[in-house]
Amino acid sequence: MPKTYLNTDLHCHSVVSDGTLTPEQLAQRAAERGVELWALTDHDEVGGQHRAAAAAKAAGLDYLTGTEISVSYAGSSVHIVGLGFDADNAELTQGLYDTRHGRGPRAREMGRLLEEAGIPGAYEGALRHAGNPELVSRTHFARFLVETGVCSDTYEVFRRYLTEGKPGYVSHVWANLRDAVRWIVDAGGVAVIAHPARYDFSALEEYALFSEFKQLGGQGVEVITGSHRPHEYVTYADMAKEFDLAASRGSDFHSPEESQIDLGQLPYLPGKLTPVWELLQDRIQRA
Repeated sequence: MPKTYLNTDLHCHSVVSDGTLTPEQLAQRAAERGVELWALTDHDEVGGQHRAAAAAKAAGLDYLTGTEISVSYAGSSVHIVGLGFDADNAELTQGLYDTRHGRGPRAREMGRLLEEAGIPGAYEGALRHAGNPELVSRTHFARFLVETGVCSDTYEVFRRYLTEGKPGYVSHVWANLRDAVRWIVDAGGVAVIAHPARYDFSALEEYALFSEFKQLGGQGVEVITGSHRPHEYVTYADMAKEFDLAASRGSDFHSPEESQIDLGQLPYLPGKLTPVWELLQDRIQRA
């Protein structure tokens, strides 16, 4: 069987960031849906890693540590997934703490703007949906607006209120690309560009991102992910080959009610690619 034919899910979120399930529930769900190698990749946070590793072992899953770091690049927000690192590395944990620390003031400003737009109590409502008060995000605001009937689903919330130019949008400066890659690599892990098709970059900007990422020591890119369409699988398989990057696969699962695709349900990686887990064999925590 080709080495790309492994049911991995190396991108998902728990209540430690903006998911709705605990690390333990995610591990069980992944195992029930045939996942063989799993990683929990909460936003700018590693607080759920030891729980996730223990739950994976109990469920018979091989496990890789993970996180998803928010990066400001070319005026946009880009996400870099780290896999297989030491979750207790001091520089990484401090860098993630500093990155997420700005989310509190940003969330309060989003609440103020939504109140001006006629939606009172949005900050407090979002806070109720957040498992981690340090990580109140747009997703938590979206869940509150659906709960209160302002919008019918979270996609409508983002479209009407929480994207650039809309009443509740607040920009933020995150980590820089150099630091994010360095934190991951110095902690013994592999850095991966998450869901590249989601970024609104020109072809030149995207080429610059991949070039700089590779130069800084990045080694992977998500080819198969929940928000990519089939033709984008082909596009980023070609990009992986062009930049000599390993290919990753992850659903970006957040919630049974909200996510486009469930854990374990992604198509396999295309052939003739190097799977990112091949670079991390000695970092996999075996069941």
